[in-house]
Amino acid sequence: MIRENKKRLLDKKNYRNEPCFETFTCKVCGRTVIPEGAGSNHRNHCPECLWSVHMDNEPGDRKSDCHGRMEPIAVWVRKDGEWAIVHRCTVCGKLSSNRIAADDNPMKLMAIAMRPFTSGAIDKERIKNMIATMEEEPDMKK
Repeated sequence: MIRENKKRLLDKKNYRNEPCFETFTCKVCGRTVIPEGAGSNHRNHCPECLWSVHMDNEPGDRKSDCHGRMEPIAVWVRKDGEWAIVHRCTVCGKLSSNRIAADDNPMKLMAIAMRPFTSGAIDKERIKNMIATMEEEPDMKK
């Protein structure tokens, strides 16, 4: 192995256990993203548009050769109640899940969460019935 390549491999940080304090420019909206305000030591997406970049094969390893843009396609709630964003790479299609950050745009998060209801995939009459059922439950009126 060429000495320069070996040095580059050794110099690459592994962010699985080490905090990431790198500032970056979002490839989608152009915002300068700083690590402060994330509420975590591992900032991995833009807090404004929620897009990410395909950097890892395994969380934190920075070994991906793809570097495609990762579109936020869904949100889900983990067992502990924490929200996470599901990203899909626009180049290779890889799916990944990233916890939300403290300073993420709440309106963008809610828009992603509401996509199934606004896409036409769920019949509007069914949505009305679900709402009516929720209103009838005494626990939901509190």
